[in-house]
Amino acid sequence: MIVVATADFEVYHGVVDELGDRDVPFTTVEPDEELPDGAEVAIVGPEDEHPAIETVRANPGDPRRAVEEAVALLRGDGGRTVVGVDPGERPGIAVLVGGTVVAAFQVPAADAPAVVARETEDAADPLVRVGDGARIKGAKIIDELEDIPVELVDETGTTPYLGTGARGMGDVLAAVNIARIEGERVSSRDIEPTAGELQRIKDRSRAESDDDRAITEALARRVANGDLTIAEALRRHRQQENGG
Repeated sequence: MIVVATADFEVYHGVVDELGDRDVPFTTVEPDEELPDGAEVAIVGPEDEHPAIETVRANPGDPRRAVEEAVALLRGDGGRTVVGVDPGERPGIAVLVGGTVVAAFQVPAADAPAVVARETEDAADPLVRVGDGARIKGAKIIDELEDIPVELVDETGTTPYLGTGARGMGDVLAAVNIARIEGERVSSRDIEPTAGELQRIKDRSRAESDDDRAITEALARRVANGDLTIAEALRRHRQQENGG
């Protein structure tokens, strides 16, 4: 059982709310009270005394992380933080602590590195696992993750079948599966866009233009590398055509 033992008002309410939201059984005591029978993990504030059991110190500004660590300790699964990323236009991101999913996100590709960095910031031994699909998007995420161990994972078969009502969850569920697969340790991923990827970008530019316009391969390459959006590439193509 988890025990909340703190005199810190902000820590107390933040932790109790997080535990209640997760339906985790817990009890509360005053810091100087004797711990109840069955107490296995205590959550305390930054200035509280350390009880004689497994203890997690909660930051008033981040009760969620303390609760995640306490639940992992209670389950006896080591509590390592592993973040799985299914790269793409809106990557799915899953945060696992000790094998349990504790948070999930789906954000624009440009925001993904910041989300991963935030979720691993205070973890003792974090690991990030990135799927090997959407190679260019994945490479940009990997390149922006500094000082965090990263593994590149074969994501074949990680996206599950989605039944009725589950539309939109595929990338996040794939990220959960990616987080659970051992990969190859990498520090960067230098990817040159393939001819097929460049053609798809040119096809997209034609579909998104008002005048059935396909951008050049040079502009498509800049889109693939993240230097330009499709709209920006179309605007430059018009300027080039008009001598601008």
